[in-house]
Amino acid sequence: MSRRYFGTDGIRGKVGVLPMTVEFVMKIGWAAGKVLSRKNRGFVIIGKDTRISGYMFESALEAGLAAAGLNVMLLGPMPTPAVAHLTRAQRASAGIVISASHNPYHDDGVKFFNGLGFKLADETEKAIEDMIDSPLEMVESVHIGKASRMDDAKGRYIEFCKSSIPFNANLRGMKIVVDCAHGATYHIAPAVFRELGADVVEIGTSPDGLNINQGVGATYPENMRSVVLENSADIGIAFDGDGDRLIMMDSKGNIKDGDQLLYVIAKSKLADRRRSGGVVGTLMTNLGLEHALEKESIPFERANVGDRSVMEKLIEHGWYLGGETSGHIICLDKTTTGDGIIAALQVLDWLVNKGLSLADACIGMDLYPQTLINVPVTDKIDLAVPSIQEAVRAAESELAGTGRVLLRASGTEPLIRVMVEGQDDSLVDKLASELATSISESIPT
Repeated sequence: MSRRYFGTDGIRGKVGVLPMTVEFVMKIGWAAGKVLSRKNRGFVIIGKDTRISGYMFESALEAGLAAAGLNVMLLGPMPTPAVAHLTRAQRASAGIVISASHNPYHDDGVKFFNGLGFKLADETEKAIEDMIDSPLEMVESVHIGKASRMDDAKGRYIEFCKSSIPFNANLRGMKIVVDCAHGATYHIAPAVFRELGADVVEIGTSPDGLNINQGVGATYPENMRSVVLENSADIGIAFDGDGDRLIMMDSKGNIKDGDQLLYVIAKSKLADRRRSGGVVGTLMTNLGLEHALEKESIPFERANVGDRSVMEKLIEHGWYLGGETSGHIICLDKTTTGDGIIAALQVLDWLVNKGLSLADACIGMDLYPQTLINVPVTDKIDLAVPSIQEAVRAAESELAGTGRVLLRASGTEPLIRVMVEGQDDSLVDKLASELATSISESIPT
């Protein structure tokens, strides 16, 4: 029976624990190759982050694809968005990234892009899943795929990133701390900012296969804060392990998350009416962003959590800017997926053009206090039951239009996530606690 392998961010698991075994990854490569070769025999690009398991999984994917009759082009360690870009630029049949993003080194995963650099369509994912359950049969020897390596992938992607801002733009006079999380941007991001004229202080650029995301990067900004302050830097930029998201930091060490960075980019691109359109956030996007964009007369809509949902909403409306609080920002006018370096450059270009600090650029958007409580459940719970809905209405009444309530089931864990957001910190805490209690009391014993 076919199982559902693909999540919102590809196939992921712990190394040595199903499904992420060498045999299974080879089977993924073979199944993908069989499905993709139905349209053309072409070739597939493979990139990876810096975790140690990438070596064996790269070989396994290569073997599976070759057994299905597809040629392979290996990039080595490259950011996820670089793989998406090079897949499109090289007219490949597909791109595959071996990465578990911001997770520790002992996790790994596989992400797919189609030939245009977007996530695979649902029907293609389903076809690959169905093929995984079939016996692996190698093509005739004359049709076995071959592997080659793109030696200049790094330089190609650096130039692409630099081209995302005007040709005459530069970062001269700006000191930037760049934290690459010992991940896939380690040999890319510092070069991009240096070649644009910035004075760069590097951290997290010495990967050893085991230290990816270990106390550094977008999920651990405290390390970057001390370096920003010690070096009197203008700005700090931290990426996650595969480079598809970022957080930034002002000169005083204050973190600017994805919502705040979306606000800055939206003002730079939309408020002056050079382009039409709006911004897509998610159900978890801070209410402060929605209200700040409303003041700028910039439309805003929420999608379900996940970059795939954000992308679907952008395409639906014909807009090009969206993202998540985590710093996964999509600039569809520049590239086809979330890209930390591209997003950072959009922010920096605006700061330089307007002579602003990052702190000044964020003025106009106030992050509202937000409390999130996870309520454990043993089975599915109906959030529409009268007692829970009555508690929600009571909470919304107390907020009186100054905040919002969100209840949702976790997609990966047996949890109900309770989120309350508003302008009054103590009220938000109180209401979130009351709602969590109401849900707990509604769980059947």
